[in-house]
Formats: sequence, C-alpha cells, structure tokens
Amino acid sequence: MGSVEVRNPLLSKKFKRTETRLLIIDDNQIRFNQICEQLNAQEHTVQATLLDDLQNFEKQLNLTWDVVIFGRAYDLKIDQALTLIRASKQPNLPLVLLQPEDYDATQYTSYVRKGIYDIINLDYPERFYFGLIRALSFSRLQQSQEQLMTELDNAQSQAQALVEDSSKAVAIIQEGIHAQANAEYLQLFGLKSEDDIIGLPLLDLLQPQDITDFKFRFKKVSQGQFEHGHFDIHSQNPLLAQQNPLKIEFIAAADDAIQITIDIANTAHNKAPTQTTSDKATAKPSAYQLVNRTLAKQPSSDNALVVFSLANCPDSIFQSDWQTTKNYFANIKNFLKEQTNVPLFNVSNGLVVGLFQAESPTILESKLIGLNSLTKPQLLTVDQHSYPLNLRIGYVPLTQDIQNESNFEQLISQGFANALPKPQEQHNSGLALDLSFGESNLNVIEPAVAVPQSYSESAIIAAIRQSLDRGEIHLKYQQLYDKHDTNLYTYEVTSGFIFNNEWQPLTGLIDLAEDPELAIKLDRWILVEACKQLHNFITQYPEAKLIVNLNKHVLLQDRAFPEFVSKLITIVGSQQAYPLILQFSEEDVSQNLMDAQKQMHLLHQHGAEISIREFGQSMYSESILKQLDVQYVTLHPSLTSKLMQDSATQELQEQIQQFSEIKPVEVVLHELNDMNLFANAWNVDARYIQGDYFQKKLDHLIDVQDQ
Repeated sequence: MGSVEVRNPLLSKKFKRTETRLLIIDDNQIRFNQICEQLNAQEHTVQATLLDDLQNFEKQLNLTWDVVIFGRAYDLKIDQALTLIRASKQPNLPLVLLQPEDYDATQYTSYVRKGIYDIINLDYPERFYFGLIRALSFSRLQQSQEQLMTELDNAQSQAQALVEDSSKAVAIIQEGIHAQANAEYLQLFGLKSEDDIIGLPLLDLLQPQDITDFKFRFKKVSQGQFEHGHFDIHSQNPLLAQQNPLKIEFIAAADDAIQITIDIANTAHNKAPTQTTSDKATAKPSAYQLVNRTLAKQPSSDNALVVFSLANCPDSIFQSDWQTTKNYFANIKNFLKEQTNVPLFNVSNGLVVGLFQAESPTILESKLIGLNSLTKPQLLTVDQHSYPLNLRIGYVPLTQDIQNESNFEQLISQGFANALPKPQEQHNSGLALDLSFGESNLNVIEPAVAVPQSYSESAIIAAIRQSLDRGEIHLKYQQLYDKHDTNLYTYEVTSGFIFNNEWQPLTGLIDLAEDPELAIKLDRWILVEACKQLHNFITQYPEAKLIVNLNKHVLLQDRAFPEFVSKLITIVGSQQAYPLILQFSEEDVSQNLMDAQKQMHLLHQHGAEISIREFGQSMYSESILKQLDVQYVTLHPSLTSKLMQDSATQELQEQIQQFSEIKPVEVVLHELNDMNLFANAWNVDARYIQGDYFQKKLDHLIDVQDQ
C-alpha cells in the first residue's frame, strides 16, 4: 500500500496569501523583531505595530487587526487590554499572551477565564508558530463570518428593493380599450373596481402630452414590434401629475391583446419616494435583519425579544430645546445597554428591542424576571441634567428567524402587550418565596440617646416613607473583580431613591437617626428585595453572593435581626456556605464596639459574614480587626485615592500588609472608576477590586462577561 501524507490544514498556504496584521504589546524591540522574523521565515507577509502604553493601544484598536500579542508593558495591564478589546469594533479579536517569566502551568485556566486566547512561548519557535497560527485561524474565521453576514444583509436589502420596485400597475388592452386591470392600476387612476375601467379607452386615461408620438409607438406595438414598447410619457391626467414621467412598457398578451405595465414603485399611491434601488441595495440593514444576524452569529436554544418603550414622557422634555429632546431619546438606548448588556435594536424614538438568550428556558426566564426592577421610576441624565424615565417592558419568545418587516411588527405588538414574568411564576424553583415580614417582628431597643417624639418629620424622611410604601426604593448592584478568579459573582448592594429629581443614597443617611424604627424597616426591606434578586440569580450563577450595605440601627437596635437573616438565607436556597455578607460602616461600629461585637458574632452564627466599609482611616481600625468577627473590609475612599501615585501606592500596600498581620481578612478596593486606578490596584494585596471601570452600579444582577 502506498503512504498518504496527512497535513494539518492550518499549515497550508491559505494564511500566507493575506497580510498578517499583528498588534504587539511589549517593551522589548528584540522580541518584536523575533516575532516578525519568524513569520517572515514562514513566508508570511507581516504588518506589525509595537507599543507599550495605554493611549496608543486605544488608538490602534480603531484599526483592523488579526491577533494581539501581549508581552510586557509598563503602562498597560492585561486586564485593561482585554476590556478595551471587548469594547472595540472587534470584540472577538484574539489576544495571545507571551509566557510570563513567573508563569506556572496551573495558572493556564485562570488566564483563559480572563479572556486570553492562548499562552505561547517564544523560546520554542515551532510551538510558538503553531499557537499563533491557531489564533490567526480563529481570527480569520471571525472576520469571514462578519463579511458573510454583511453580504447576506446586503443581499436581503437588494431582494427587498427588487420586491418593492416590482410593484406594477398592469392592464390588458384590446383594440385600444381596457379589458382587464389589477388593483394597482385601478388605484393609480382612482377607480374602485375593475367594472369601472372595462370599456374605457387607453388614451382617455393616459392623456399623453405628446399624443402624436404615443399613437405612433402604440401602432408599432399593435403590429407586434414590441421593441418600441418601452418608453416614458408625460401625462396630462391630473391624477398622474405627481407621477410624471410615467414609465410604460407594452408586451404581448393572449388573444392578440396587449399588456400595458406602468412602474409605480415610487408613486405616491404606493408610498412616498424615498430611495432609489441602488440606494436600497447599499442601505443599512433594518432592525429585524440585525436581529437575524445576531441569532446567526450567536445561536441559542432559547431566545426572547424584549420590548422597551416609554410608559410616559416628562413634560419638561417637550418644553426643552430640540437638542435636549433629541438626546433624551438617544440616551434611552445607552441606559438600556448599560443595564442589560445584550444586543439592542432601535425601532423608533422611545422604542428599543433587546435580544435575550439563554441555554435553557429556566435561565431565560430568570433573566427576564430580573428586568422587573427597571420598571421602577428611573432617572436619565441628559447634558448633566436629570429627567424622569418610566419604562414599559414586555417580551415575546422568539422561536425562529424573523421573516420580514410585517412579522417583526407582529412580534413587537405581542411583546408590547405581554408583561415580564414575575418571581412567583418560577414554577421549577420548588419554593414559595414568601419574604414578607410584619412590623410585629421588630424588636427595637431604645437608642442610647433618646430621640424627641415631638419632632417635625423632615421632607426626606417623609419621601423615604412614601417611596418605601410604593416599593420605589432602588437597589443598585455592582460586581466585584476577584483577582483569584474563584468568587466571580460577588456583588455589592447599595440603596437609594429619587428625591427632587435627583438620586439620594440611603447608606449612612444622617436623617434616618430621626426615626430608628423606619431605618430598621427600611434595611429589612432592602435585605428582602436583595434576597429575591439573589434567589432568582442563582438559577444562572449558583455561586453568587451579595455584600449588602446596611445602617447601624438594624445591627444595634433590632435584637431579632439574626433570626431574620437566618430565615432569609434559608429561603434564598443558595448552596454557598455564606451567600450574604452584611456591611456596616467603621464609624458606626467603632462608636458601639461592645454591642456590635455581640451582634456580629450572632449574625455569623446564623449564616452571614460581616464586612466593614470605609475602613482603615481611623484610630479604631486595628481594634475592630482584633475584637470583631469580620471577614471583609472595604477600604476608605481616601485610601483608594493613594493609587493615583506610585509612592502613595506603596504606602497603601504597607497599610494593607499591617491589617493582614492583625487578621487575615479579604480586602476590597472600590470606587476604581477609571482605567488607571483599576490597573494600579493590581500593585497592592487587595483581593477584590471594584468600580465603574469594571461594572457600573446596575438595577439588577447581571454578569459583566455575559454576552
């Protein structure tokens, strides 16, 4: 038998025929040259750019690349690079990592989870080349898919244009008299039925301006010379004044009759003139075509279209200038994009459709349930001013591609009328989620300082009470980044409400000291609502945990609080040992150290962990670590700000080290709202880092990496 040579198709010449575009992040020109020389030796044509700073990387991402190679850079972290790529026009652009000096093979899965395509070692040239070719193959496939989808959209647009342009008014003429006509022909001449046109002379309806030329051409056509049958005329019929010139074509018909066809694709009787056929062929795809494209690119077993529309619109918007009104409607989509992290499609002003996908009906339902929080009154920022935003949200299951514009309209209509599923509709949860607790369960002890009973309730307290009664207190969820890549779904919960058209945070609100009972009722409500979200969210991510910010009153004055927390944890049904982390301020705790010590110990026994926020800035910080049963500390913002300077960053690291020597707690750095702060946080031993750069505060729980 003869031998058959089997060759890996990745090693074929197909990748060498096209220029290979590499964006290389490294501070070493020699390594850059090495990479280019190795590819050139394999007969690749290489276009490569070397950089090692954040600013240039952001600029270069505006161009098209095949692969990003990350080596080493002073001013750019791997996590920054991955985040910027995901936000670029090439979100699937593969990034391969040159193996770091301190690399351990056990770190491989951690790197891949971050979003790195592969780790390659330049010290082993052949293996390096094979790894790079795999990444290049993936990148080219992605680019080809994008190109094919664009071509498909263009083909659909062209087909749609042909359908629209093929609208013809057709009639059958015998000896110059109408014998038959279609609906478009009747409509063109303002007639209601075919009976009205039978017997009418063609000349009487067309009324050509150059009647001599028309008779000459019609005579030739009647003699069978149909090469003369395609021409334009100007009609003097008032009904056709807007359609001039008329495009007419005569062709042979049965029984020696003649068929006249008038092109009405762009007539006012059909629709107002818009685009030419060539314009339509190059027009942007419509919303339903974009939905179909997304479904083709990322197919899923379960899909739903969610319809976001305005429940009402504030009068102030219509009383503003045009730019404000325009930006208000434009910012609705921006708000929804931030809150949902799914593909969104504009349908009209104030109407946006989102595509939600999941691997099972249960998980899809969980995602839809989470959207209910967005139906609360919201605030939309326009040009640094806040305006009310009230959304109506509905959905419709999507079981197949959308056929056409009419089908899309039907789906929107169904989704508009079909409300989101509610938590109690989770038939498979196995739990009757009864999280209502009456005021009789409150066991409030007297505060250390008596509050006068005859005070006049402040406007903000009255507003809190009203918002609480209406269920309009907002919870905001913000995901933490775990450097260990193990607790990926930990979220901090803060609370607030809309007061005088502005956002008012509730954590640490001094006014609540006026009414400790209201403060306790408020914190219990916050915990209940957060646990409802958590119970729903663990359907998607069973490892999810919440850090819930609370005020001091519920800790120090509600003796039934540990039992309350224990019952909540049972109802949530999490498989985690401690799904709830209760967070209190250092100042509140330090002023009531003995009481706090007892209650925190009880809370830990009842299944909750404890965190201290605004930690590390006072003289009591070390005492808190020594005396209290705490597992987490979130550092004071003034400590976070030290990350802005290299020298101060070292000071922060020394402080964190001192805290760890007293007690090994998990340290959280928050308010990392820009890229530099987030990047510098990797230079200190804080396990969790958090801020708007990673994920902003949202109204419901979602994973920043979902989609």
